[in-house]
Amino acid sequence: MIKPFEWKNGKVVWLDVSRLPHEEVYYESSDLERLAKAIERMEVRGAPAIGVFAALSFAATIYNKEFKNIEELLKYSNKVIDRLSRTRPTAYNLFWALDRMKNTLHNAIKITDNINEIKKILVNEALQILNEDIEQNMKIGRIGSELIEDGDVILTHCNTGSLATAGYGTALGVIRAAWEQGKNIKVIATETRPLLQGARLTVWELVKDGIPVTLITDNMIGYVMSKQLVSKVIVGADRILLDGHVINKIGTYTIAVLADRHKIPFYVAAPTSTIDPKTTIDNVVIEERDPNEVRTVLGKVYITVPNVPVLNPAFDITPPELVKAIITEKGVIHPPYNQNIRRILKVK
Repeated sequence: MIKPFEWKNGKVVWLDVSRLPHEEVYYESSDLERLAKAIERMEVRGAPAIGVFAALSFAATIYNKEFKNIEELLKYSNKVIDRLSRTRPTAYNLFWALDRMKNTLHNAIKITDNINEIKKILVNEALQILNEDIEQNMKIGRIGSELIEDGDVILTHCNTGSLATAGYGTALGVIRAAWEQGKNIKVIATETRPLLQGARLTVWELVKDGIPVTLITDNMIGYVMSKQLVSKVIVGADRILLDGHVINKIGTYTIAVLADRHKIPFYVAAPTSTIDPKTTIDNVVIEERDPNEVRTVLGKVYITVPNVPVLNPAFDITPPELVKAIITEKGVIHPPYNQNIRRILKVK
């Protein structure tokens, strides 16, 4: 199992996934700005991965800084949270993890004023978040694999494997678990323009695991479905609302519409930490990224007029009526989502 990052001697070590599959480059740091840039530059990407990485970053920056008193520690922690929360606005796991670390800090202060002890508590909490993510992903895989039949050809979009989590994966974790159970399956991976996470990362992971995979361009989805080459679709999510709206990598909505047209089951796999219990559909922030991601191939070769205006949203929104089920570590959630998501989260 690939681990895209880890805690090592008070620092965060991470694999720069933006360089895959051509180079495997690792960095390590405890510097707030460098860690924030790692998220912004998509050296670390995928909603669960961003959340875990943010928790580790929070712990590392505080662990390596000296504080005169609790007030100074609190002031700096607010600075850390503010900076990390401005890295990627759409992935809910980021905010979930930072809220959890903030609550851990405040609870620690209630029981001790020893700053070194507080630092240890924060490190332990961040590592707990990391370990929980791997455990939850493996549960998602086991639960979701029950929906996979021998002979299925599964279309997936973007990257939802070990590289997008703390390890194992969500949608790709379901595929991985089915394969490990001996099911005869194949995968169709979309290239996922403009940053090619499917071509670069998903294919790389599947080839390493020996799982049969065929790569297609994003505009071939309708073709492969019309030719009955796809039996199921499984994607991940960067944010899921209580009413079942799924915010995921741009192109997901297109796939869902086509799957509905061709009567192909469309599943979403994500941990419950991806479910946002507060935001409504009208208030979802969709990240708009650098225009040169579209004007070029991976920032290297221009494929159009250099200054042409570009629309580059990183995510789109799939309505709940197009989602057959949501696979979580707590079970498979079926419609009506507004009722069943609330039940599984135990919120009103």
